[in-house]
Amino acid sequence: MKWTISQTDDLATCHDLRRIVFIEEQGVSAADERDGRDGDALHLLATSNGQPLGCARILLDGAVAKIGRVCVLQEARGTGLGAAIILACLDVARAQPGVTKAKLGAQTHALSFYEKLGFTAFGPVYDDAGIPHRDMERAL
Repeated sequence: MKWTISQTDDLATCHDLRRIVFIEEQGVSAADERDGRDGDALHLLATSNGQPLGCARILLDGAVAKIGRVCVLQEARGTGLGAAIILACLDVARAQPGVTKAKLGAQTHALSFYEKLGFTAFGPVYDDAGIPHRDMERAL
C-alpha cells in the first residue's frame, strides 16, 4: 500500500477519521474526542489514492511537541502506516524552532509500538476517556 502523509488544514476529514476510530470503534465520547485544541494544532493526514486512511495532530508547548489523536482506519492497520504517521510527526516537530522533544499519551496496548519508534514510557498509567494510557517521550 502506497500512501502520502502531509500537513493539512482539512480538519473535517481528520474529524471524520477520528470519529470512526475513537468514537465508533473505541467508545470514546464525542466530548472527550473534541477537546477544543484542534485550532492550536498542526495536523497531518495520510491518504492513498486520495482516500483518507489516518491522521494525527501536534500541539506545540515550548520545546515539546505533543503528538496526539493518532488514528489509522482498520483496513490500513498492519501496513506500517501508523509508524509512518509517527515518523512524519517527528519530522514536522523537528522543523519547528526550538522544539527538542516529542511527547505523547499512548494507549497501554500500544506501548511497544511507540518503543520501537524510540519513545520511552514514564510516569504512572492513567485513564484518558476510559482507556488506560501512559506518557511517553523521546528526544528529537
